[in-house]
Amino acid sequence: MKKYWAPLAAALTATLGMGAAWPGAATAAEAPPPATRAAAATPLRLMPLGDSITWGVGSPSGNSYRGFLGNKLTAEGHTLDFVGSGRNGTMSDPDNEGHSGWRIDQIAGIADSVLARYRPNVVTLEIGTNDLNGNYQIPTAADRLHALIDQITRAVPDATVLVGTVIISTSGSEEANRPAFNAKLPGIVQAEQAAGKHVRLVDMSALTAADLSDSLHPNDSGFGKMADAFNAGIQAADAAGWIKPPDSTSGQVRSGIAGKCLGVSGGNSANGTAVEIRSCDGSAARTWSARSDGTLRALGKCLDAAGRGTANGTKIAIWDCNGGTNQQWQPYNGGYRNPVSGRCLDDPNASTADGTQLVLWDCNGGTNQQWTALPVS
Repeated sequence: MKKYWAPLAAALTATLGMGAAWPGAATAAEAPPPATRAAAATPLRLMPLGDSITWGVGSPSGNSYRGFLGNKLTAEGHTLDFVGSGRNGTMSDPDNEGHSGWRIDQIAGIADSVLARYRPNVVTLEIGTNDLNGNYQIPTAADRLHALIDQITRAVPDATVLVGTVIISTSGSEEANRPAFNAKLPGIVQAEQAAGKHVRLVDMSALTAADLSDSLHPNDSGFGKMADAFNAGIQAADAAGWIKPPDSTSGQVRSGIAGKCLGVSGGNSANGTAVEIRSCDGSAARTWSARSDGTLRALGKCLDAAGRGTANGTKIAIWDCNGGTNQQWQPYNGGYRNPVSGRCLDDPNASTADGTQLVLWDCNGGTNQQWTALPVS
């Protein structure tokens, strides 16, 4: 295998040669001293993004590298929140965006929505195994990864993206494709850095065949090595000042109609108070938070389709949070949709008049159904 890694080793050397201003690649050996890490421990909202390796296949606990990484980051002084639409493993915070069997293009298909919903300030990306193992459009696989990284940095421009090389396997089809694919990654990362993006390569070559649970997935020894490598990347990026505190998890929900926001009438927290269009002013009545239970909350109450209605024209108000399906809201097509009704949060007739009460209406993508997404807390 040494001959296959020669091009990657040379490319990694070139990337590392770019200097401290643009940290290029990380292995476990590169982490800054503990005192440096503790002094610069930025809060992390971290999205583990990838395939079944991220999900935790091969890990007896289901924790993947995430459990080991979380323990390290917490010990180093980081406040940590893993985020994603899935939950797997025995760890206390098992949120992640790992999708078993998925290729690069399939991750790209959901990236915009999950990044808008969770707003991570760090993304750990390990993807490509299923492309390579399945011989899926191999000549353009690295191009697809490059496009995915561009997509991530557009969606969360302040985030740091750590790109893991594809780990070793004992699959003949994957191993025929993996070295050439990995050898292209340093150039991709260099191009991203040259464009001013906080993208860093994470070298996973410490894993060997002894670190596998089957032909494709690590065992806990391998997951531990992956955690070491991602941790080194996070510490180097943090020491370089790349990692910014995560976006606030509460704020205004802005309408697609200029200058207008989602508001609670009169700032009144009583059950049944209308939710309406209002000029954006940053007040408590215009401040919302998106929760992991699918609710949108303001003034201690939940956004509610009145009377558990599902029909077009159902009025929107606030009510005590009760777990009802009429209080569930999902990011959809640039706005919010109530899944039980299949209808969207709508400003009737695209009104610009303060005090217009919102309603449920068939989703149509109009500006009156456009609302900025909040990160989930």
